[in-house]
Amino acid sequence: MHQDGVGSDAADAGPPSALDIVLVTGLSGAGRSTAAKCLEDLGYFVVDNLPPSLIATMVELGSSSRGAVTRLAVVVDVRSRAFSSDLTGTLIGLDERGFRPKVLFLRARDDVLIRRFESVRRAHPLQGEGRLSDGIAAERLLLTDLAGAADVTVDTSDLNVHQLRATIELAFGAEFVPSLKATVMSFGYKYGLPLDADLVVDVRFLPNPHWLPELRPLTGQHPEVRAYVLGQETVGTFLDSYMEILNMIGTGYQREGKRYLTLAVGCTGGKHRSVAISEELAARLVAAGVHTTVVHRDLGRE
Repeated sequence: MHQDGVGSDAADAGPPSALDIVLVTGLSGAGRSTAAKCLEDLGYFVVDNLPPSLIATMVELGSSSRGAVTRLAVVVDVRSRAFSSDLTGTLIGLDERGFRPKVLFLRARDDVLIRRFESVRRAHPLQGEGRLSDGIAAERLLLTDLAGAADVTVDTSDLNVHQLRATIELAFGAEFVPSLKATVMSFGYKYGLPLDADLVVDVRFLPNPHWLPELRPLTGQHPEVRAYVLGQETVGTFLDSYMEILNMIGTGYQREGKRYLTLAVGCTGGKHRSVAISEELAARLVAAGVHTTVVHRDLGRE
């Protein structure tokens, strides 16, 4: 990995609109898509495969968005026609108008790029009727000037996805602390497991309010049902222990670049126990600083 100019005056100077602009480019197969996803997680509005001639228009729209867009990342590659001349002219024009994009250039060794293309059975965009290596060589030549002008250059040859994410977060996320976003979903086992769950908690070990006539028509959102479920002898220990597990899992998810967690909490019908426990777990996650959404999938189905 090689980084040029990170923290320099030229790279850090902000445009008049305070719009933070990153131009993502580099060799095909070097990880532009992964970089784009990482920048999106860092709060950037990402536009992929935008022709160079439209970059200035996109920057103008972002700068006039009244704060709706404060970070803009544009992914540009050789699929765009007149790539080299158009992009050079666009960068000069933006600089003259006070906008200074930071250029992130991704590269990799030829043998690595060939292996990546062969693994997905795709042709190189500049290969034409020639060999894969011919397309890579042509692209390297086309990008020579841009590679030399990059603010941050990352060689991804020996980086896995998580290491590339960490590198980009270090370069462009100095004021950003990657955070985990969680969805806590109650459900009823009799309606099937949620297909998108990362973790599943079975709370059918708790006494079922369904068997109490005065609680049966109510739901887990009702204070009386909530008090009944959370008042069980083992619930406090269970919740404390499970929060410790979630903390450990969440830390691991963030380290591995996973930013979203769906926690499914199930009881028999998804009406009483799972709803009350979901609400409580969500409240504890919020108190721990996790952006959390609560969804009751099967509430109202019975």
